[in-house]
Parts: sequence; structure tokens; C-alpha cells
Amino acid sequence: MNDNKMTSIERRATWGLGTVFSLRMLGMFMVLPVLTTYGMALQGASEPLIGLAIGIYGLAQAVFQIPFGLLSDRIGRKPLIVGGLLLFVLGSIIAASTVSIWGIILGRALQGSGAIAAAVMALLSDLTREQNRTKAMAFIGISFGVTFAIAMVFGPVITHYFGLHALFWIIAILASVGIIITLLVVPSARHHVLNRESGMVKGSIRQVLINQRLARLNAGILCLHILLMSSFVALPGQFEQAGFPPSQHWKIYLVTMLIAFVSVVPFIIYAEAKRKMKRTFIGCVVLLLIAEIVLWGAGNDFWTLVTGVQLFFIGFNLMEAILPSLVSKESPAGYKGTAMGLYSTSQFIGVAIGGSLGGWVFGTFDAQTVFLMGTIIASLWLMISITMHEPPYVSSLRIVLNDNIDFNKLEQRLRAQPGVSAVFMVPEEKSAYVKIDSKVTSRPELEALVASS
Repeated sequence: MNDNKMTSIERRATWGLGTVFSLRMLGMFMVLPVLTTYGMALQGASEPLIGLAIGIYGLAQAVFQIPFGLLSDRIGRKPLIVGGLLLFVLGSIIAASTVSIWGIILGRALQGSGAIAAAVMALLSDLTREQNRTKAMAFIGISFGVTFAIAMVFGPVITHYFGLHALFWIIAILASVGIIITLLVVPSARHHVLNRESGMVKGSIRQVLINQRLARLNAGILCLHILLMSSFVALPGQFEQAGFPPSQHWKIYLVTMLIAFVSVVPFIIYAEAKRKMKRTFIGCVVLLLIAEIVLWGAGNDFWTLVTGVQLFFIGFNLMEAILPSLVSKESPAGYKGTAMGLYSTSQFIGVAIGGSLGGWVFGTFDAQTVFLMGTIIASLWLMISITMHEPPYVSSLRIVLNDNIDFNKLEQRLRAQPGVSAVFMVPEEKSAYVKIDSKVTSRPELEALVASS
């Protein structure tokens, strides 16, 4: 049997947890293209409160993301995932049952408070072997992009035919299906794997926070989601004023998302295979800046708005693909999980700021000022991006060690291997965390070296 081939348990874990994660993310994204237009019919609704309803989900996620991840080590992965999904269902039911914008805000806050992403990743680590974990996590990452595209298309369609309240009921049903999958499909882990590559580690947050290279990337995902949320506070109304009714908005999102998915593939290959990450990253920020400028100057011209949206989605999808890769490359050996946790928290802070600030600017001024704000933020992001260094083209590995290994001797041997840039030994975890250039040295070669020690 090929040792790199996934077992049936690993496949069930990957597909099951990927589906649970996707069903939950639909609840965040399906509301995005419709709340600004359909939400204005709610009692007490205003542009700033609509923006708050969009952004408060991210605020709750940011607050609970890291604590829930650490809590899953104590109470178990599945109980926390189910508990988080129950909170999400409760929030969806409240939002579906209300006629007031404040009910929507409360419901969205409860939806966001069930922060299960870290627990999902931790359970995935428990259920997959080291050599297959990267593939499993890549599947989760791909599902994020596909979920975003599906949500942008189906959100407007469902809301047009059945109403905003029905959309929240459907979201509640999808989250309930996620609970069933967690309980009946996803395998239970016999033991927790303390894996610094996928989980937060107590006492390591400060070391990651002060890392300037990672700080630039965290600022990047923060800016990206400020731009996303603030733009979609203003965009639906702009399309409506351009003579394109909300019931047809899904057509724009479908076409532009499909073009964006196809367009970004060559750039991802160029960035990774040709090792041009910095150039691709800066070019992506420039593209997002151009998109915001186009939207700022579009007014009510339909095709200029479509052009701006198309440029934005290409930049957004490309950035969503390369930012996690950059975080993985830049994170110190043994701290990738903590780095990704802070990265995700920065992402949801961006959601909170983008929705709330975008709604306030839209209500106080107009849509053009929202895009002007986006132009300023993208310009600041570009200035930060120019100071980036080319990342080290390395992969993060965790190698499980035997009891009788001489850790000091093994560390010296690992450091002497070509392509190995960093080694972090954790004897109490029986683990070696290694950063390697996979074009020079492969995992099997390192595992063979460890086995012979």
C-alpha cells in the first residue's frame, strides 16, 4: 500500500470537515450581496446599521477564534464544533424570525460567536497522518473559495424568490446538516495530536505578533476583508441605481467569479513555481487598488461597475490563495498553527471593520465615498507591501520521533541536510518541526534520516 494514499478514515475526515466548514461559511457569505438592498425593508434599518449587521459577525469571530481553539484541547474537538454550530443555528433562527434590524444584528453576532475554524483544523490534525495533512488542509482552503462563489450566486437568487427571512432559515438548516455530518460522518479521534503546525500553542502568541514579516501579512488580510465588506455595503445599491434589479445581481457575480477563478490559476503557478511571490503579491494589491478606483469613478454606469467588480474578484481570489501560503513560508518552525490563528483573527477583524465602517461612510456620505475609502486603504496597503521581502521558499513539516532518539544529535543531523533552513525540537511532544526547501530535500528523505538515527 502507498503510504501517502489517504485511508478511508482520512478521506471521511477531510470530506466531512470540509463540508461542515463550507456549510458554515455559506452563512457568512450568502448574506453579503443581499443585506444592503433587502435589509433596508427591516424596521429601524439604516445604512450604518446594515453595515454593523454585516460586520458584527466578524467581530464575534475575532473575539472567540483563539479562545475556542484553545478550549477544544480541553473539552474535545467534536463537542466544541457541535456547540459552535448550535450557536450558529440559534443566531440564524433569531435572524429569520425578526422583523427588526436589531434582531438581525443579534442573530449575526450569535452566528459569529460559534467560532469553530480552529477546532475543525485541530480535529483534522487528529485524524490525518503527517504526510497527508497538507493535502487535507489544502482541500479545506479550496472549499473556502468555492463556498464564496456559491454564496455570491445563490444568496441573491434565494432572497429574491423566498425573501431575506427564508435565506436565514436555509442557513439554519445548512448548519443543522453540519451538526449531523459532525456526529455521524466525521470520525472521532482516539487522542488529540498536539501539532504546532495546525493548532495554537499557549505562550507563543507574543513571539508571532512581534514578527514583522507576519505582521505585514496580517495587515494584508485585514485590508483585504475591509475592502471586501465595505465594497459590498455599497455595490448592490449601485447596481440597482444603474438599472440592474437585485433579483439579477447573481448573474454578475456568477460570470465575474468564473472568470476570476480561471484567471488566477496562471498567476498562482507563476508565484509558486517561478518563486515570484513578492512580485505577484504587489501586483495583486495594485489590481485591487485599480478596482477600487474604477468603482469610485463608475457612478451609475453599469459596465464600469462590472469592470470594477471583475478586477476586484480577480485580485481577491488571487490574494486569498497566496496569503496563507506566505504565512506558512514566513512562520517560524513550530509556530505555523499560531501564525495561522492570528492570521484568521486579523481576517475577521477586517470583516468587522469593513462592514461597520463601510456602513457608516455609506450612510453619512454616499457609495462613491465608500470606494474612495477603499482606494485610500488599498494605497496604504500598497506602501506596506513594497517593504516586503521575498519569502523563503520553504515548507513546514512535523516529524514524529521515537522514544530512544538522541534529540541533540538528531537536531545537528537535520540542520546539516541540504535545503533545511530551520529545526525546532520539542522532546515532550516527540516531534521535530522543520522548514525545508522541497525542491532540495523531500519529507521521505528526512523521515529516512530520522529512522536511521
